[in-house]
Amino acid sequence: MRDSKRRCFMRELKPVDRNMISELMRNSRLSDRELAKKIGVSQPTVSRRRVALDKEGLLDYTAFPDFKKLGFEIVAFTLAKWSLNKERLTEERRKFIGKHPNIIFTSTGIGLDCDRVCISIHKSYSDYTKLIQDLKAEFGQYYEAFSSFIVSLQSDSILRNFTLKYLSELLKQGKTQ
Repeated sequence: MRDSKRRCFMRELKPVDRNMISELMRNSRLSDRELAKKIGVSQPTVSRRRVALDKEGLLDYTAFPDFKKLGFEIVAFTLAKWSLNKERLTEERRKFIGKHPNIIFTSTGIGLDCDRVCISIHKSYSDYTKLIQDLKAEFGQYYEAFSSFIVSLQSDSILRNFTLKYLSELLKQGKTQ
């Protein structure tokens, strides 16, 4: 239900909502009192707005850990071109994704002659290859093209870790709508 609400969201955010979401993207552990102080409104206003944003599906609380420090070595961006009608096998794909919690994002899309993208995170290259083998065994016959871009989290050339705190500034400035 929450995903359907998220997809249907169409109204423009009020400045107080943008500011709240922006601050929560930086630190989702802020209390309503702390959040109210940061954005310059009353604590009851924050509490009411937070409940409303939760109901609209705009807030989804999670932490972004340092994946490298947790022992993950690879982030993989896998692109594919699906050869069937986009609605076929939807339930089977959902079940597959449910069995693989290291898949952190997947969607339809467009680019590089592909119409699917999957982002996954792995403890090792063999963990990654196991996912790809499972994917090909389950759905390989339905793909016309399949390729991956693999990022090593062990690299010393990562200039920005995966987090949303940088994006929060765009939201605060109202540049996302």
